[in-house]
Amino acid sequence: MKVKVYSTNTCPYCHMAKEFLSENKIEFDDINVQEDPKAGQEMVQKSGQMGVPVIEIDDNIIVGFDKDKIKELLKI
Repeated sequence: MKVKVYSTNTCPYCHMAKEFLSENKIEFDDINVQEDPKAGQEMVQKSGQMGVPVIEIDDNIIVGFDKDKIKELLKI
């Protein structure tokens, strides 16, 4: 299972999402779109959204920190 979190330095929901994944021992790639504009463009193409966090679990896109959806997709 491949998990990516598109985030920025100042986004509180990004920090919450990453903490939640870490607490559940889920490995993920943290992609900082604030420091990597190319990754930001990739995120917008995948999600249609400018806001963060955008969480990609395999081919599923979650916009925002939707804990229930994350749990469902990760089966936790």
